[in-house]
Amino acid sequence: MEIEELSNCEALPLLSLNHVSLLCRSVWNSLRFYEEVLGFVVIKRPSSFNFNGAWLYNYGIGIHLIESPAMEDYESRPINPKDNHISFQCTDVGLVKRRLQDMGMRYVTAVVEDDGVKVDQVFFHDPDGYMVELCNCENIPIIPISACAFKPRGSSFKKASITKCGFMETVMMESLSLDMMNFSF
Repeated sequence: MEIEELSNCEALPLLSLNHVSLLCRSVWNSLRFYEEVLGFVVIKRPSSFNFNGAWLYNYGIGIHLIESPAMEDYESRPINPKDNHISFQCTDVGLVKRRLQDMGMRYVTAVVEDDGVKVDQVFFHDPDGYMVELCNCENIPIIPISACAFKPRGSSFKKASITKCGFMETVMMESLSLDMMNFSF
């Protein structure tokens, strides 16, 4: 059995991320959060919609709020950086933390490090429990995995040799190659 090469497929003609739609218990509460905490601006939305909602825009992205009062309460859910989230780059993580403290908002922090480059992250919930991350992610260069040198080492947990990419990229490539060898037909 032959495996069709995926590289022959053309990607869809996408331009950019336009918006993220979020269900919310109260459009008013969510609207205030995205305006006051994250700096979004309310914009006009089509009048043909027959449900409560709002559109916001800033930073090159839209957020569409759709009211759904039946949503379950999230209050007791812990802030988990590994949960689904939307992330925004910011210029000053320290200032973000001070402002969140001033607003009485709960948050957790994390630090990601690769090849000596550090990214500070701050995670918190919006009024409906959606995770928001603010970070200085621009510190880590975007390097396609295909540009990374890869030599199977047998074990991902041995010290990574010096390559064009970091340890995690090498681990990912090794895992992918092992997964590909485990395909059964």
